[in-house]
Amino acid sequence: MLLTKADEQHPLGRRLRERRHELGMTLKEVADRAGLSVGFISQVERDLTAPSLSSLVSICKILKTDVGTYLQQPSLENSYSRTGLRQPFSLSREERPIRYERVSANFPGRKIRSVIMNIPPGYRSEVISHDGEEMMFVLSGEVSTSVDGNHVILHEGDSIHFPSTSPHQVWNSSQHTSVALWVGTQDLFGEDGKEN
Repeated sequence: MLLTKADEQHPLGRRLRERRHELGMTLKEVADRAGLSVGFISQVERDLTAPSLSSLVSICKILKTDVGTYLQQPSLENSYSRTGLRQPFSLSREERPIRYERVSANFPGRKIRSVIMNIPPGYRSEVISHDGEEMMFVLSGEVSTSVDGNHVILHEGDSIHFPSTSPHQVWNSSQHTSVALWVGTQDLFGEDGKEN
């Protein structure tokens, strides 16, 4: 299910570009501060590519806006979630987009967020760096990772944990969908500063 708050008349990239113009910022300013490349920001704004969830959160932070302005994400009403009942969401209209499932709850004082990532064959994220730390644990398939230029292929049961300030990227070069649990400190759901 696509949960971006956009339509054909107001696609995500166009709305992000309009917000950047409102703030009088250049592509380079947004890219440098969000830990992304100018070319990538340009492609997102022209709706040529969809950002990963992490990149959208980073861009929104620089644009002083909430990710919830652009993305309708499922909430988690309980402290637990059940397999098969989580609502998957995506930021892309591609035929086989990366799909996320929220598994972390929201409560006062929480520090970490987590999602299950269903990564289709051929998916490649953009290179990004941002504040915080993150860990990925592969549940099935294989996930290629690059952190600070160090390339590691993770298989089922493997994990990686690193500071998010290191430039990082993930991709799936296999022929099958890979599934990984992502846990980190980045505010993926736009809940920081809101009452719980």
